Amino acid sequence: MEQNQIWDQLSLDEEEFTPKQKKIIAAAVEIFAEKGYAATSTSEIAKKAGVAEGTIFRHYKTKKELLLSIVAPMMAKMIAPFVIKDISRVLDKDYDTLEDFLRAMIKNREAFMEKNMLLFRILVQELPFQKELQEQFKEHIAAKIYTRMEKAVMHYQEKGEIMVMPSKTVIRLFLSTIFGHLMARFFILSSEEWEDEKEMERTIQFLMKGLSPDE
Repeated sequence: MEQNQIWDQLSLDEEEFTPKQKKIIAAAVEIFAEKGYAATSTSEIAKKAGVAEGTIFRHYKTKKELLLSIVAPMMAKMIAPFVIKDISRVLDKDYDTLEDFLRAMIKNREAFMEKNMLLFRILVQELPFQKELQEQFKEHIAAKIYTRMEKAVMHYQEKGEIMVMPSKTVIRLFLSTIFGHLMARFFILSSEEWEDEKEMERTIQFLMKGLSPDE
């Protein structure tokens, strides 16, 4: 992938970085996304960027500092506002039924994934292992979205479409199921194995039936 294509995905201010830093960041993002942080060496990044390995360490003391310099600021400056603004298109709208809400949520997340695939790969690979990223994620994304999703859950519980249970449990079931749907679509199953509309409907029906109040 070309450097300018990677920067288009990252949406960072190019003026804040030197030409060599931009090459290093673009190379690191591409290799981290492909191989993972642990399996990537600074020599590989340097070779991909077309710079000496020592140049990386003049800008970043360690490989971990390079990772955090890419992901943590993006989560704070770009990802969090974009995710929150993007998902607000769903959470701020009053859908008539839970089914409509779920369908909008899944379509919204699919569109987001398609536009931010490299970054998502890095987050999925590194979030479980990097405490700093976990703290950034909780601060900038999870806490802000949770309150708004809680209101949506309570709304559909009041309408009798979701059984009475703690909202945090409903949100966990929502997010884990939708995340599994996205992982299968983008990373696990081939396009020949995946029927988008059918799989979406199956996911929606699974959630609706599993969360519906007892008769």
